[in-house]
Amino acid sequence: MNICVFAGTFNPIHNAHIKMAEFALEKFGFDKIIFIPSFIPPHKEIDANLSQHRLNMVKLAISNNPKFEISDIEYKLGGKSYSICTVKQILEQYNIKGRLNFIIGTDAFSKLKSWYHSDELKDLVHFIVFPRRGDGNEDMYKEFKNNGWDFEVVNSVLMDISSTEIRKSKKYDINKEVKDYIEVNELYKD
Repeated sequence: MNICVFAGTFNPIHNAHIKMAEFALEKFGFDKIIFIPSFIPPHKEIDANLSQHRLNMVKLAISNNPKFEISDIEYKLGGKSYSICTVKQILEQYNIKGRLNFIIGTDAFSKLKSWYHSDELKDLVHFIVFPRRGDGNEDMYKEFKNNGWDFEVVNSVLMDISSTEIRKSKKYDINKEVKDYIEVNELYKD
């Protein structure tokens, strides 16, 4: 089975996340994309009380696509959500031989070297990098290639918005079910 993971904080999941996954499905012919919300992201300060809400919102956002699946693997692992632990679990669970496909934005990709056990992760993952404004450039990509990272940068015209911008603006570029969930549960009210 040809699968790809899309791990992230998803705080909240928004339409650009969904469009990235749909683009990857079509371009690479994946059988499924597994969304993996981080339980406790190691590189971000986040309200731990939102963990279950973030998982629930991802479930709602992907429910209409049979090729999208959600995994609560990082919730089961507990503690900080290190990608190396998640990747090893997924490789074993799905009996994947070779590298695991992994969707990532340039904002996160540019920081890969600071990730926990990044040298080990480098040998297990093929990253599918989605550019965002102001992130990534040819010199950065060249440096990653020269250091043995396996990735490809996709050329796509997708909405360039972050979850942070959505939370701050209160203009939710999200599907109706997620928007209703946020309102009912009174999330992101500062």
